[in-house]
Amino acid sequence: MVGATNGANGGGKVISLPLQYFCVLAAAVVAVMVLSLAFMSPAAMVAVRQNLGSVAAGASAGSSSNSSSGAELAAPAPPAAAVKGKEQERQRPPVVLFNFGDSNSDTGGVAAAGGIRIMPPEGRTYFRRPTGRLSDGRVIIDFICESLGTHELNPYLKGIGSDYSNGANFAMAGSTVSHGVSPYSLNVQVDQFVYFRHRSLEMFERGLKGPVSKEGFENALYMMDIGHNDMVGVAHTPSDQWDKKITEIVGEVRKAISILYDNGARKFWIHGTGALGCLPALVVQEKGEHDAHGCLASVNRAAKAYNKKLSQLCDDMRFHLKDATIVYTDMFAIKYDFVANHTKYGIEWPFMVCCGNGGPPYNFKPGKFGCGDLCPPEAKVVSWDGVHFTDFGSGLAAKLAMSGEYSKPRVKLASLIHGGSKKASDS
Repeated sequence: MVGATNGANGGGKVISLPLQYFCVLAAAVVAVMVLSLAFMSPAAMVAVRQNLGSVAAGASAGSSSNSSSGAELAAPAPPAAAVKGKEQERQRPPVVLFNFGDSNSDTGGVAAAGGIRIMPPEGRTYFRRPTGRLSDGRVIIDFICESLGTHELNPYLKGIGSDYSNGANFAMAGSTVSHGVSPYSLNVQVDQFVYFRHRSLEMFERGLKGPVSKEGFENALYMMDIGHNDMVGVAHTPSDQWDKKITEIVGEVRKAISILYDNGARKFWIHGTGALGCLPALVVQEKGEHDAHGCLASVNRAAKAYNKKLSQLCDDMRFHLKDATIVYTDMFAIKYDFVANHTKYGIEWPFMVCCGNGGPPYNFKPGKFGCGDLCPPEAKVVSWDGVHFTDFGSGLAAKLAMSGEYSKPRVKLASLIHGGSKKASDS
């Protein structure tokens, strides 16, 4: 049984990792119940509630044979356009990102806050070690950082070994937009950012080198990928209450964007919630109407209702905040397509869980913990544990999200980072 150990000398309590997941899921249940909801949400927050709490060594040697040296001397000078392009690239300000979210973009925050030592097979594919991500590898934000040529975003609460020169990740597994449901709800994450910004600028004012400069904050990209836990909860309340609840949740997102704007943020990248009704953990465990592709219809209706209001909010704030760029990305359409058109992506079993029990088509048995049946690292399986994505699934989703094809306005993420999104189409 794979386990996670707490305490010095390995003498603390040992928690089975999948069990930990379901405990973390149970913490979100508390969130759901506080919201008058009744679903055992899949987040790993129990430890947080209990405890709130290379240098590249490959510089090339450069010495070459006499003949190669002669070839280098004889090589033609690079075209003027190439030189100009490299010069412009050198003049670009460094990439800085700030992310607010839940387990979909948590890069180790909940592990740091709760003192959780997550053990293999987490992190087995890319990092070759557990990193605190609820995945076998990277999450979407990791692929975004890689595409922008910057290192992975460090969790705000991970003090040891963190480099905040490219921003910080405030996302925490189990978090909600709604207040009082999780210890690190969106408003708390925004407060943490405001504190981070104040302390960084204060260091510069004192002649010290802070992690991010004033220019860095002004040019940074501010990302939000949160609301999934809220909407799983809302989906389990009477549908005639949805509009009021969703309006309140989206209202909190408005407040968060406004506070960030007042603190200098001008570039926003907002993710809608995914196709929650297609999560294997829900599809297998819950009764109710399933759509033509096997997803829970009512849960997906709630997710779409939230996304509609969130998109409208982005439209409204884009109109009123004239000097800001606010991009809404439809993650529901992206993730639903992995089920509806799964063969297009080489996926054989769209509801298959990589780390689970029982084998295809689900490999998920309610109440049975552990990776009794673990898919091969190279398998084209989207779901890691029934709730969170594998490295493979996150890579697919990130590529489509960054393309701009699912965004309003239609903006590629890289172009937003480097400036010119003002002329983008709103279609």
